[in-house]
Amino acid sequence: MESTDAPDLTSVRAKIDAKDYAGALAELRDLAEDDQQADVYNLMGLTLRKTGDYLTSLTYYTKALELQPGHKAAREYLGELYIETGDMAKAEEQVSVLRQLCPSGCEELEDLRDAIAAKAGK
Repeated sequence: MESTDAPDLTSVRAKIDAKDYAGALAELRDLAEDDQQADVYNLMGLTLRKTGDYLTSLTYYTKALELQPGHKAAREYLGELYIETGDMAKAEEQVSVLRQLCPSGCEELEDLRDAIAAKAGK
């Protein structure tokens, strides 16, 4: 059952910022049991990607986008996953989606474009 009340992710974000991915993952797993929230799944994907678990990361980004197709952070992070796994065409697809979601531009679009440019060595 999907909840409309988003969980407080302040502690999780602090752990991610501190690169405490194991701690963040433990907290997120507890949250994911109670809440089917796009933000929770997106941060699960990010945390797993940062630990190198690309396949499971992709699963959580997909779940986040199934719940909320316009989730800009999930689109950015999914694009970054594709960059890290060498699938630049799919990364560019996420740029296209973000362009539609943010016609005037947004941080997620700029961050993904920057990541693509960095990978390309521009």
